[in-house]
Amino acid sequence: MKKLLYIFLIFPTLLSGQINESDTLNVKASLSITGFYQDGNVETLIFRAKTDFSFKPWKKWVFKNQNSYVYQAFGKEKADEDILSLNFLYLNPERKIYPFVLGFVSTNFRREIDLRYLLGAGATFQILNKKKDWLKLSISSEYEQTNFSETNFNYSEYDGSKSINTFRGTIWVNGKYHVLKEKVILNHEIYFQPSLEQSNNFRWQADVGLELPVWKYLNFKINYRHTFESIVIENQKQEDKFLTFGFTLKSY
Repeated sequence: MKKLLYIFLIFPTLLSGQINESDTLNVKASLSITGFYQDGNVETLIFRAKTDFSFKPWKKWVFKNQNSYVYQAFGKEKADEDILSLNFLYLNPERKIYPFVLGFVSTNFRREIDLRYLLGAGATFQILNKKKDWLKLSISSEYEQTNFSETNFNYSEYDGSKSINTFRGTIWVNGKYHVLKEKVILNHEIYFQPSLEQSNNFRWQADVGLELPVWKYLNFKINYRHTFESIVIENQKQEDKFLTFGFTLKSY
């Protein structure tokens, strides 16, 4: 299963920020690579790659694929290896309000998640939609199944279960803005995802980036990601924070 996920992750990068599905271009792609390395008394490696790819399979439809890969190692010992694939199919995304269906697949080494998938649908509201600047609010509902490699959790009511299933509701706030005469690009992807069945089962993530254009198709990028997951394996922390530096390569 993990080999298939690696192939799915890498494929869009072979074709070539965050992509706006409401753009008029038929095909758009970007690749962002950030990381950190330290050697000496303490050896540290943090690497993050992210791809964004969208195309129009039919006249009124847009398919968007977002993949990310995070790897961390300290003293040559692996601490994190996360894969996340987000897939959306939008209908009439040029409108003020438009529907979509979604399918997510992810794994997480440190949180001992062997496989997680979500299937659902929702709608997006365009709050701001200019040529280069945009802000969107989306609401969706999903069915989720998460398979763990351990069965002892921070909440004892889940102990003994290798699989936790639930229906979720999700609120998304995504945006991209050009400021200081387009010398700086700010973007964010934020979501809150509570269970509709279990009050102590929820998560949220804030992913914020700052990009400085180097060339038409290349930006220097600083990225900060903060995640929280309420249900974790016993003795694990619920929060994770990443600050990375690197570049974004895009086709548009």
